[in-house]
Amino acid sequence: MARTPSTMRTLGSAAPDFTLPEPLSGRQVGLADFSGQPLLVLFTCNHCPFVLHILDELVRVLNHAQAQGLAVVAINANDVVRYPDDAPDQMAQLAQQRGFAFPYLFDESQAVAQAYQAACTPDFFLYDAAHRLVYRGQFDDARPGNGVPVTGADLRPAIEAVLAGRAPAAEQRPSLGCNIKWKPGHEPL
Repeated sequence: MARTPSTMRTLGSAAPDFTLPEPLSGRQVGLADFSGQPLLVLFTCNHCPFVLHILDELVRVLNHAQAQGLAVVAINANDVVRYPDDAPDQMAQLAQQRGFAFPYLFDESQAVAQAYQAACTPDFFLYDAAHRLVYRGQFDDARPGNGVPVTGADLRPAIEAVLAGRAPAAEQRPSLGCNIKWKPGHEPL
């Protein structure tokens, strides 16, 4: 299982624009839909063991945060030709089975993942209400097989800070997971 760290995009950078389809509802969801709201953009997929390891707690944390006023959007940018478990119909099934209260979008062109400099699954980008990046890092220290409990100990306080109008802690540790499954020729430079 390859381990790829997040790129740790520059804090304060603006959220790149996007409009992507949500396979479960069939609607288009875009950055403009979350205007004036703090926003978490999560790059994820269906098959990654790093995602599956934290998924139950991740969904609990994100559904709760969304109920408290955080906009949440999950995006899958994987090449579904080589990874059919990540195809839109499978995405809709996972979102429904796991009770996602947030949209799970498909980035078929991979342009949105490239714009966000997403590198791995899971990869988290937390923005304040002005859509300026305030946190990019890990969910917690839990990894498949390391015996560390899944708690959301890193992301949860960052979300709480943003919802309270404060900046998250400056010390942030990169997320670690499977690399995004780029289509041939789409790999970042």
